[in-house]
Amino acid sequence: MRVSGQIEFSIVEQTPERVVGQMPVQAGILNPFGIAHAGAVLWFADVCATVLSFGGTTMEPGQSGFPLAINLNAALLGNQKDGTFTAISVFVKRGRQLSVVRTTVTGDGGRLIAEVTTSHVPAR
Repeated sequence: MRVSGQIEFSIVEQTPERVVGQMPVQAGILNPFGIAHAGAVLWFADVCATVLSFGGTTMEPGQSGFPLAINLNAALLGNQKDGTFTAISVFVKRGRQLSVVRTTVTGDGGRLIAEVTTSHVPAR
C-alpha cells in the first residue's frame, strides 16, 4: 500500500501573545474514511505553538534557540471532511527555559476539533 499526502496552512495572525493559523481540509490530509487525519491536526497545532514559542524572528535550519517540543498532550474532540480548521495558540507559561502553549483547533462554525498543550525548550 502506498500513501501520500500534503499539509498546507497559513499563519494569519502573529503577535507576541498569540498565533492564529488556518488550514484547509483537503485531499492531502484526509484519512481512508474521508475525514482529516489526526496526525495532520496535531502537526498543524504543533507548528502554530512552535511559531508562538519562537517569537517574531525568522526560523532558519540549524538556528540556535529553536523551541523543541518536549511534551505534547492532545484531546481530539471532533473532525470534519471539508472546510477549514483554525488554530489559536496562546501561552500558558512563557519562560526562558520552558514555555507551555495551549492550542485550540476549531472547525467550521467554531466546532471544537482539538485541545493541544505543548511544552517547549530552546535548542542549544
